[in-house]
Amino acid sequence: MLFAVLLPFLASIFIPFLAKWKDRIHTGIFVTLVPLVIFIYFIQFLGTGFQPEARSYSWIPSLDMNMNFYLDGLSLLFVLLISGIGTLVAFYSIYYLHKSEQLGNFYVYFLIFMGSMLGVVLSDNVFVLYSFWEFTSLSSFLLIGYWNHRRGSRYGALKSMLITVFGGLSMLGALVFMSVITNTTSIQQMITEKSIILNHEFFPLIMGLLLLGAFTKSAQFPFHIWLPDAMEAPTPVSAYLHSATMVKAGIYLVARNIPIFAESEWFFVIVSGFGIITLMWASYMAVRQTDLKGILAFSTISQLGMIMAMLGFGTKVAIFAAVFHILNHATFKGSLFMVAGIVDHETGSRDIRKLGGLMTFMPITATLALIATFSMAGFPLPFLNGFYSKEMFFDATLDLESTSNAVAGFMQQALPYLAVFGSIFTFVYSMYFFFGTFRGKAQISELPKKPHEAPIGMLISPAVLVAGVIIIGLFPELINKPFISHAAASIYGGEIDKHIYFWHGINLPLIMSIAVLAFGTILVLTRTKWEAVYRFIPGPLSMNKVYDGSVKRAETYSARITKTYMNGSLGRYFRLILGAILIITFGFMAATAGFEFNMADSAEITVAEILVAIMMAVAAVGTILANNRVAAIIILGVVGYGLAILFVIYRAPDLALTQLIVETVTVALFLMVFNHLPQLKMRKQGWSTKALNLTISIGFGALMTLVAISAHSSNWFDSISSYFVENSYKLGGGDNIVNVILVDMRGLDTLFEIAVLGIAALGIYGMVKLRSNKEEDA
Repeated sequence: MLFAVLLPFLASIFIPFLAKWKDRIHTGIFVTLVPLVIFIYFIQFLGTGFQPEARSYSWIPSLDMNMNFYLDGLSLLFVLLISGIGTLVAFYSIYYLHKSEQLGNFYVYFLIFMGSMLGVVLSDNVFVLYSFWEFTSLSSFLLIGYWNHRRGSRYGALKSMLITVFGGLSMLGALVFMSVITNTTSIQQMITEKSIILNHEFFPLIMGLLLLGAFTKSAQFPFHIWLPDAMEAPTPVSAYLHSATMVKAGIYLVARNIPIFAESEWFFVIVSGFGIITLMWASYMAVRQTDLKGILAFSTISQLGMIMAMLGFGTKVAIFAAVFHILNHATFKGSLFMVAGIVDHETGSRDIRKLGGLMTFMPITATLALIATFSMAGFPLPFLNGFYSKEMFFDATLDLESTSNAVAGFMQQALPYLAVFGSIFTFVYSMYFFFGTFRGKAQISELPKKPHEAPIGMLISPAVLVAGVIIIGLFPELINKPFISHAAASIYGGEIDKHIYFWHGINLPLIMSIAVLAFGTILVLTRTKWEAVYRFIPGPLSMNKVYDGSVKRAETYSARITKTYMNGSLGRYFRLILGAILIITFGFMAATAGFEFNMADSAEITVAEILVAIMMAVAAVGTILANNRVAAIIILGVVGYGLAILFVIYRAPDLALTQLIVETVTVALFLMVFNHLPQLKMRKQGWSTKALNLTISIGFGALMTLVAISAHSSNWFDSISSYFVENSYKLGGGDNIVNVILVDMRGLDTLFEIAVLGIAALGIYGMVKLRSNKEEDA
């Protein structure tokens, strides 16, 4: 499992090199092999005899942070969706993205996202899960903003990043609480300790933070606004991230934690409440859109709301239906996004007002769209998988457990009606999408390109997904026992014996479906007469305006605050930094009795040391008073070399050598950039500024002196030096204790310090290079 998760990351390393051959062979061909290999590996776990498997790989054992992976029915469902649809999307992108595009960048982001999603659904350690979770936000940001020359792409990428990362940080808070309360980082062990979480005083906060993370990721109302703007991404990104994978990460998070939170009635109220509101609002708003991908974006939000609502129900029927619809939605929605991409690719437009009559020019694409659209609408035909899960949804709203909670009781009474309302508009936007694009009068003159059928390679991926729609519809039991039942059982915590078949007789769910068809058909036929209602609902109100206003106000107020102290004066910046350190550190140490003066164990001070100290002090003052740059550099070196002499006197030759090297390199670097150093000259400053500078300088120097003396004089904790003396040779194999500490015992610190220096060097080089290029252009 570890190799399956790491394979996309490892493959992404080679993509920039393979992309250099893109003129001869499309980079997507290499990328398609990665998810295909993962899919073939995990497909072997399908079967009626499947049992969960766990794998553990040591990472940071001292912090109980191991790479723990857990494969059960739920994670297997998502792994197969991620890898299976990832294969189809990668293949589709070969024909969608031209070789002139920056294919190396695209496929690196694509593979990082794929690996991150696999890590999310397979991780059993909550902090490993969170790490992969944030990687999905980062990689999706890069994918959405892939066409960064477009303002809409940059806006959509930033919007998705701000909202999903905000939710991710909230989720992290919940995970930290849960790990501290249960004393474990394993999700499976937390499930066994769920009573501790349920009875804890912070349980409402934990559940709220966790659901906030899930709602932002899965675009639940009112956090749904990022998803429509993310449609600025290339269609393969939309088909992958926003129909089958990323947006379902929030669904996965809720499903995985149902065994912990389902016993709370407020879990049902919050999850099902937000889910059903999302279903109704998004399905209603989808009819308002004029962009094909905009329609599909809101349809995705509505479908996610329906799945979230069913997870909130928590019953066997609801959980089975939710899992079934996750699979069904991936098939018909993934194919519809690809169809929208084909229409855009072959006509040059996604504006449904300019489209119409394309069935004549694109018969194969229209046929694929017809099957997928009617499946999404839940049309009652036996070869459409969407109808099965939609009818189960209606059944689930009628099969809720009784409750004593007044709010929950009211919701149980209202849910069947709200479900029908949302499904009516689902039918309306489905018909609007298909008939508005492929039927009616063709407007060839309005299109940038003359429409024609897509190449066969572009049709293969949506055709495979549509074939999945039909096969699941005709033979649902093929995927029930070996697949769906295992996923549902892993959520519910017990076996779910549910059969899938088309005809149930005349019952209430069927009547609800007929009502959806009847009222939906009426609304479709009369759409031009009632669509003026959008002027009033939502009218001028919009969550997008709330978001834009919040971001704008945050930028305005931040700029005002920043301008109060950011005036370009380095002197002011140093005064603020040193003054803040002085006040905070001195105040804290004074309040906690941190200052201590004890020189009992100090060595005797000789004349040589006093002379060296006087020389360093004089040199330090001379550096400040020097008016010549060369003199200032040399005098500054005297301070460093004086410190090296003190190290020699106190028998620390290794430190003395290090200090000598550092000072030599420092002086050399100053001399190398000598011509670029500013001229040293006296500056006219007021007495108040001089007094402030003198106060801060003396105060900060005195503080550092007191801190150093207190650190030497105090003995609040057992010294760790004895541990290093005893174990440096035993554990590190080195006689030099300092070197062993730096290289072995604090190797990660040293590595990160080197990484920081390397990043800083790259940044400096980039700025210098950019400036040089601008000067050449000028």
